[in-house]
Amino acid sequence: MRLGPGLLVTAAFIGPGTITTASVAGANFGFALIWTLVFSIIATILLQSMAARLGLATGKDLAQALRAHIETPLFKSLAVILVISAIGVGSAAYEAGNLTGASLGLIEILPMVPAHLWTPLLALLSAILLFSGKHKMIENILILLVILMSLVFISTLVMAGPAISNVLHGFVPKIPDGSITTILALIGTTIVPYNLFLHSGVLAKQHDSCRDIKKSIKQNNLDTSLSITLGGVITLAILSTASVAFYGTDTGKISAANMAVQLEPLLGHAAHYFFAIGLFSAGLTSAITAPIAGAYAVCGMLGWSSDMKHARFKAVAIVILLFGAVVASLNLDPVAVIIFAQAANGLLLPIISTYLVWLVNKKSVMGSYTSSWVINLVTLPVLILIFALSSYKLFSLIFN
Repeated sequence: MRLGPGLLVTAAFIGPGTITTASVAGANFGFALIWTLVFSIIATILLQSMAARLGLATGKDLAQALRAHIETPLFKSLAVILVISAIGVGSAAYEAGNLTGASLGLIEILPMVPAHLWTPLLALLSAILLFSGKHKMIENILILLVILMSLVFISTLVMAGPAISNVLHGFVPKIPDGSITTILALIGTTIVPYNLFLHSGVLAKQHDSCRDIKKSIKQNNLDTSLSITLGGVITLAILSTASVAFYGTDTGKISAANMAVQLEPLLGHAAHYFFAIGLFSAGLTSAITAPIAGAYAVCGMLGWSSDMKHARFKAVAIVILLFGAVVASLNLDPVAVIIFAQAANGLLLPIISTYLVWLVNKKSVMGSYTSSWVINLVTLPVLILIFALSSYKLFSLIFN
């Protein structure tokens, strides 16, 4: 089967956040958080399939559907504020991580250039690519580089041959001391809220030309499942190679330089440069995607045009890009910025996922294409766990 829009979702979440978060998880907790990754992949498949179903069945993306079907003025205003806050702030936080990741790669490749120059230069490059109309070609090249790096991670893991028993133990849910932020970050780097808006928007455009919506929904469910599972395998390989390379050793703080050690069994001395190029590629392609995704969500909720050439759309995208550039330029710990961005997404996720599940279960919205009771039954514990983890983290931030 030819993969479709689901592959866009996979390409979007395999960015510097995934590489860094999975590496930190493996280095600090070994294989213990594999269960979090498995949960995240299952949850992503469920939620992205719902987003695809919404777009195909209604011809509206998630933001447009929310605006159209929340009837109470107070609730509609609240939804607009929450979604704009969640996606706008979430995309901006993600953008900071993307620019930071791309900068880390360039710092390792070209150490003679002052480090503080890379973030503004990359932000400027992203803005030019966004509005020149040439970003699609550049994205395709960068995605190929990210895929190549992912294959190297998988090959390295096969060479390392970690004990199967250790890997299997990671499938048993456990929360090691100090791991809550990393757990939220793993969830936030996989179940990316703005991907729900992107996925529904891409498929909403196919609504009018779709002759058999039921068949298309089934095809997209398969596409989503295969594509996101592929992303999960890549993330598992990154986490596992980091566990083999770092866990239980005195490696000190994880950085772009020592993260590359994971690949030395396969690439030797070239690992350092290869990893840096991959981190730059993952960062730049995601830095282009995040402002577009955030602009789709914000413009849809405000009833503005979702045409990329529209002045308001461009303005929202630029604000997200600038906010990310400012945060990335504050001389904060780069790895900490990326982990924070992923954790922020994990905290914002309950808002978006609840709205999505509500919409796909309304007959007035979906007609005969509402979500089945089986899917709802499987989704319920996913929502409960997402809410529980996010609530725990918020509670610890407020009272500690």
